[in-house]
Amino acid sequence: MTRTILVVDSSEIREGKLDEVQAGVDELVAFVEENEAEPLAYDIYLDDAGRTMTGVQIHPDAASLERHLTVAAPVFRSFTDLLTLARVDVYGRASEAALEQIRGKAQLLGNAPVAVHELHAGFSRFAAD
Repeated sequence: MTRTILVVDSSEIREGKLDEVQAGVDELVAFVEENEAEPLAYDIYLDDAGRTMTGVQIHPDAASLERHLTVAAPVFRSFTDLLTLARVDVYGRASEAALEQIRGKAQLLGNAPVAVHELHAGFSRFAAD
């Protein structure tokens, strides 16, 4: 059974870099929307103070997550001087290849911890079951 995978990452925006982060995020979201058909959602949130950025991605399956991490990897590098990745949480059964890619991104952007959470119970109305 194929289940959706949710990835949530949180980053601390470096002092004085908010405008550059916002511009970079706009480009990243446009790039993902244009080059990847599979993600069900790809949303970036900024806190009121402009200090924390949270990304939320929903993928229909592990293959979609792997493609995203491969296609968007060059864009992630543009954020190395703008923010520090604080944490990545993966909810669902991601492939080992995807988890390695996520760990690489986490190391590149601040050596953030990566936590994987296996589904215990629940349902998704938009999942391809």
